[in-house]
Amino acid sequence: MARTPVIAIPARFSASASAHRHRALSTARALSEGVLRAGGEPVTVHPWAPEGHVTPDEVGARLAFADGVLLPGGGDLDPARYGQPVASDEVYDVDAEQDAFDLAVARWAVDAGVPLLAVCRGWQVVNVALGGELEQHMAEPHRHVVHDVAVDAGTELEKVVGSTTAASCYHHQRVSRLGEGLVPVARAADGTIEAAALPGAKGWFLAVQWHPEDTFTTDPDQLAVFRALVDAARR
Repeated sequence: MARTPVIAIPARFSASASAHRHRALSTARALSEGVLRAGGEPVTVHPWAPEGHVTPDEVGARLAFADGVLLPGGGDLDPARYGQPVASDEVYDVDAEQDAFDLAVARWAVDAGVPLLAVCRGWQVVNVALGGELEQHMAEPHRHVVHDVAVDAGTELEKVVGSTTAASCYHHQRVSRLGEGLVPVARAADGTIEAAALPGAKGWFLAVQWHPEDTFTTDPDQLAVFRALVDAARR
């Protein structure tokens, strides 16, 4: 019997949680269930980067057990990470340790060829890790929005979800300049890059600006996104 692929999910720091007396670590239940429904075993990983510093090699040593990685959504990256001062009062939940860990995970997974699915903030993290920049606050944020996105023909994403898909979005930032090697493969009507690929990457990679965990129980396209990660991890 084949071993179930293990998918590492960096946790998010939480100020509090029911039944805990301390700050908590959390993973969205729907995100974890998406991996489970797709045939993977989700494992929540503590984002450990003392004083906001950790190397990709250190992260890799901890995540050596993982067959794949899912970088989830969350708060905003510190704009200093992409060479900008804070220019918007809308920037929120910046955490140096979270940023350092997530960026190191992205760099390690890409360099090591570990299958990587990046969701919302996770996509923005990968973009910044590869030298890209973000728009700190969109004039019309995509919060509580479900809209169709057009998928480029002949791409890996088209194989997964088809030529269009209904994307459930909750974000107020977006990629403004792509990191090295990244290529857009889906856009919203307003031009927002909704998905990206990394041609020539050592391992399977997909980034989506939307949240497949929001609708995977009712939309087969979104469950297929999780399955694509798990299948790549199985290979």
